[in-house]
Amino acid sequence: MSLLSLQHIVKQYGNYRASDDVSFEIPQGKIFGLLGPNGAGKTTLIRMITRILYPDSGTILFNGEVLSDKHTELIGYMPEERGLYKKMKVGEHLVYLGRLKGLSLQKSREHVQFWLQKFQIESWHNKFIEELSKGMSQKIQFIATVLHDPQLLILDEPFSGLDPINSKLIEEEIHTMSAQGKTIIFSTHRMEQVEEICDEIVLVNKGKKILEGSVKELKQRFKENKFRVSFNDEIRADLLNNLNVVEKKQGELTVKFQQEHRGNELLKLFVEQGVEVTSFNEELPSINEIFIRQVENN
Repeated sequence: MSLLSLQHIVKQYGNYRASDDVSFEIPQGKIFGLLGPNGAGKTTLIRMITRILYPDSGTILFNGEVLSDKHTELIGYMPEERGLYKKMKVGEHLVYLGRLKGLSLQKSREHVQFWLQKFQIESWHNKFIEELSKGMSQKIQFIATVLHDPQLLILDEPFSGLDPINSKLIEEEIHTMSAQGKTIIFSTHRMEQVEEICDEIVLVNKGKKILEGSVKELKQRFKENKFRVSFNDEIRADLLNNLNVVEKKQGELTVKFQQEHRGNELLKLFVEQGVEVTSFNEELPSINEIFIRQVENN
């Protein structure tokens, strides 16, 4: 079942159409990548989902209901441009944000204590926001986003400013919440993170949706029938005469076929010639390669 459904969304600014008949579904419990180059229309879509903006036409459904103000307490939004009040203390600021999202004072305090303990940062409770580093502020912003236990999380560049250890910590929390049934929209310019984290993606460019699907399915859809072979022996030149070798290095070849499912034939050829093969893999395109190819072609 889809938690969020966008149906023929249009948003116009004068002669510029920021969202041009955009439709897609976000399944419940999935980590969903919202991708696109700068100016593609991602932020406009996010602002309409969070009801900061309203579409000129089209419908957004939340759990099968037309999106309305009552759903905003079920959404947690972590914008790329952070919004913490620098003169407030960490603990009181988080309690205040929890109250704004509908938690009682007691519940808000309990949730703040839970997350500070979970991240082992209880000592930050009485620190002023302005005393925190960018990475520390990022962790507080993440807590503020999840504090009220939302059904939908929207994370815009959530790893910005984090070191590898804290990036891993946040990534683990994202996967944990997904396993608990939370739906997560993940927006980033770092395609390697999309490949590691997301189940499904949608790619927008110039206000239009140009691609969507699961990460695994898209990598299969755009594969080019390339196979990489590593070996210990020298290979006779005549063995390569009928092969389209696109890359050759010491002890490694990349071969491209015009037809699918030729990998077994290639492996068989090497084995029959007595070549000691140490690894054999089909080379699938990265999400970054697919992203660039699709944007350049649209």
